[in-house]
Amino acid sequence: MFWVRLLNKTAIVTGGANGIGKATVQKFLEQGAKVVFTDINEEAGQRTLEEMKKISDYVVFIQHNVQLEADWIKVVNETKKSFGSIDILFNNAGIFSSKPVTEYEIEEWNRLLSINVTGVFLGMKHAVPYMREQKSGSIINTSSIAGIKGGVNATLYGASKGAVRIMTKDLAREVAADQIRVNSIHPGPIETTMGSDLASSLNATNEQLAMAIPLKRLGKAEEIADLVVFLASDESSFITGTEMVADGGMTA
Repeated sequence: MFWVRLLNKTAIVTGGANGIGKATVQKFLEQGAKVVFTDINEEAGQRTLEEMKKISDYVVFIQHNVQLEADWIKVVNETKKSFGSIDILFNNAGIFSSKPVTEYEIEEWNRLLSINVTGVFLGMKHAVPYMREQKSGSIINTSSIAGIKGGVNATLYGASKGAVRIMTKDLAREVAADQIRVNSIHPGPIETTMGSDLASSLNATNEQLAMAIPLKRLGKAEEIADLVVFLASDESSFITGTEMVADGGMTA
């Protein structure tokens, strides 16, 4: 029998126009969810919206700067207005950076933390009240293996992803009594633009980067999206406050 795992659930996905976000929007729709996805890039968002409408009519795109609280208020209000609930929040939007610590300007530090950390905080802040009303919800935050282990030239990026990891655990304890689950995912190198940026920062090709991974390949965006679907679904109903690593064995 065909099992639709997210039927009657409404999801918000940030950074949904490309990469892991886009793959997750598609998987959510295929599993019966209603999806509001957001992105800073309006042109890419509109292109993705047209693709996703071939799967489901229950999909909305909103241009969104995750650094801005007013934008977050608009997103949650529009989601509630369009679909009546907020069952899933996938805080996926983020940027990558790699430099020696001595080469960073304070403006770069502030911008990356504003997107990667403040954006996640604001999403959680504004989704939780809706989830509390319905006494249910799943929040999934994108961290990285950089939030678990150290790396060369990763002081800024690692700081942001480490913050997401512990924020996730903190909120999981705070909202558990409301039956809201909060988990983080920690991808290794993935076949996305960000994965290519990582390889470039190491002066390596994707193929060379893959040789450092025990499974000898980069991950696929769809594989991470499958993990997000699991955490969004009732299959993971006893999982909260944990980090789910998908890195081909790099942190083993």
